Amino acid sequence: MSCPVPAPALKDLPRVAGDLKSELEGFKPTNLKNADTQEKIVLPSAEDVAAEKTEKALIAGIEHFDQSKLKHTETQEKNPLPNKDVVLQEKNHLNLLNGVEHFDKTTMKPTTTAEKIILPDTEVIEQEKGQRQLISGIENFDSSKLKHAETCEKNPLPTKEIIDQEKSA
Repeated sequence: MSCPVPAPALKDLPRVAGDLKSELEGFKPTNLKNADTQEKIVLPSAEDVAAEKTEKALIAGIEHFDQSKLKHTETQEKNPLPNKDVVLQEKNHLNLLNGVEHFDKTTMKPTTTAEKIILPDTEVIEQEKGQRQLISGIENFDSSKLKHAETCEKNPLPTKEIIDQEKSA
């Protein structure tokens, strides 16, 4: 048996401010302004419709796929093992690495290195001196010691006979 919920007492109800209460009592719906409401329905574009159609066709194709049309295939697992040559190369490589890593340096014989300094002979030195003198002569050349010279261009004009020969040729 359920207990009925007692109605709240009048003193527990919320109170409305006096000025608001008078406004609510004096409200007349004829004072409201008419307003037209416009519903905007945005239709999808042709691209959206086409994309949705292709998506639905793809999903339908997957849902209604006939598995009996599939062919049975055998899976071949391949695990290529290395041949003799590869194994032999790997062993040689490991032996070389071990030989280098575990090399006994005490078995080595001490050596002394003799450095030879080869100096150029007198002919080479004389050639260098000649080149240096030539370069210093060019660098330190005094152009004020030059004499002024005038250039005369000679361009003889062809004779009448030469012109006639060229015309006839």
